[in-house]
Amino acid sequence: MSKKVENETDIAEEQKEVEDVEIEYVTEDEKPSKKKKSGTKTDRTKELEDEVAKLKEECEAAKQEYLRQMADKENLRKRLEKEKSDYYQFALSNIFGEILVVLDNFERALESEGQKDSKKLHEGVEMIYKQLINLLKKHGVKPIEIEDKSFNPHLHQAFITEESEDVEEPEIAQELQRGYTIHERLLRPSLVKVLVPKKES
Repeated sequence: MSKKVENETDIAEEQKEVEDVEIEYVTEDEKPSKKKKSGTKTDRTKELEDEVAKLKEECEAAKQEYLRQMADKENLRKRLEKEKSDYYQFALSNIFGEILVVLDNFERALESEGQKDSKKLHEGVEMIYKQLINLLKKHGVKPIEIEDKSFNPHLHQAFITEESEDVEEPEIAQELQRGYTIHERLLRPSLVKVLVPKKES
């Protein structure tokens, strides 16, 4: 072989080595793998951003729900206050309406006061009195009956006290003003005159 052919063969071999090196460089280079990692990082960032956006939406929804519930509670409180106020103003409307009927009868009795028949007037007033007592009983108001003479500080109020040698315990001598209970609770105590044991001198 001539020298020229040998040179061409050497050149071919050198070119082949360069190609091998280039192929090896392409296959072993870390740049493509780094580019791939960079793409994975971007996907993870997008996932985190989506998750943050979702959490923000949930947080805003929870905030709006909280504000709605607070507004509902405030509206309920105002409504209950109004109902309570209305109740106190108008709760006794029915009973006052019934008392007006008794008042009408009193007015009729007073109109007939100039008449000569006092017995008829007395009967009319007594009838009105019974009507009023029945009305009070209907609504749970009952007079305190003094069945015996024993003094009960829970039901009676001693308006006058008087010492006596005839009693060993406080004893009711006279009822000065009748007391009343409402649904078994004290509405007004009875004012009474009480006899108490005489103190030894």
